[in-house]
Amino acid sequence: MTDMNWMIVCISAFIIIMIIKKASGGGHVIRSALISVTLGGSVLLLVNLTGFFTGVYIPVSRLSLAVSAILGVPGVVSMLILQTFL
Repeated sequence: MTDMNWMIVCISAFIIIMIIKKASGGGHVIRSALISVTLGGSVLLLVNLTGFFTGVYIPVSRLSLAVSAILGVPGVVSMLILQTFL
């Protein structure tokens, strides 16, 4: 996929997250979605920074960045579980 397609996918995923948050009764939709994206990226960075000590790291690619941005911390934990067992 081209970079423009990835941008469209990321923006669409962000809009879907906002819709789900609004449907679940969340008050501040955009703020909670941005917090989720920020936390997911931060946890991915933290896992890779501590990978030297723990021996576990997640290769940074478009897919791993998208999963951490869309799903947040649970997405990073899921990737860690998959990395460990597969």
